[in-house]
Amino acid sequence: MHIKKAVYLISSPDYEKCPVPDKPEYAFIGRSNVGKSSLINMLCNNDKLAKTSASPGKTQLINHFEISYVPSGSALVSKELKWYLVDLPGYGFAHVSLRSRRRWEQMIENYLRKRENLSMVFVLIDSRHSPQKIDLGFLDQLKQWQIPFSLVFTKSDKENQRTVSKNVKLFLEAMKETWQFLPQHFITSAVKRAGKKQVLSLIEETNAELGEKGNRGQ
Repeated sequence: MHIKKAVYLISSPDYEKCPVPDKPEYAFIGRSNVGKSSLINMLCNNDKLAKTSASPGKTQLINHFEISYVPSGSALVSKELKWYLVDLPGYGFAHVSLRSRRRWEQMIENYLRKRENLSMVFVLIDSRHSPQKIDLGFLDQLKQWQIPFSLVFTKSDKENQRTVSKNVKLFLEAMKETWQFLPQHFITSAVKRAGKKQVLSLIEETNAELGEKGNRGQ
């Protein structure tokens, strides 16, 4: 996938106010401070696309971006295709009131369960840490809702590779206790741009499987 352009569209307080569901959609979510904005910017070749912050909990709405791309191996004259990238609020620790947190949780649940063009959720996991109950619990929730997802282990440049590999292995082993089949997973680094090609390839392959219905640029 060769991304030609990534444009911010809208921030919505509810799934019903999101853009018309006429393109494949991929949502990114993870604990607060997992490196979500940096990963999105790396994937889209735009360091200023998603706003990064040192303070957790800054993303409070459903943020839509329109991504225009040319499939891998296509001639430069090929017509551009499009998909939606969605930046969702983080879960877990954030300096917000309980009321606000509950509102976010309901907003996220409604979006995940009712957004009809949602093709996949990328759940971000901090590779610097051993398995966290809050991450495993969120995955169990996705399982209950029957929502397809892949795992993206972030910040692999912040630790030595032995530690990263150990944490990834421990996380997958923890999943095996309740999961019969494990999802695809990627190890990424926004700094070293690791995992970018693999994540985008999965999105491209999924778009192709969907027949790119409603996905052609206007």
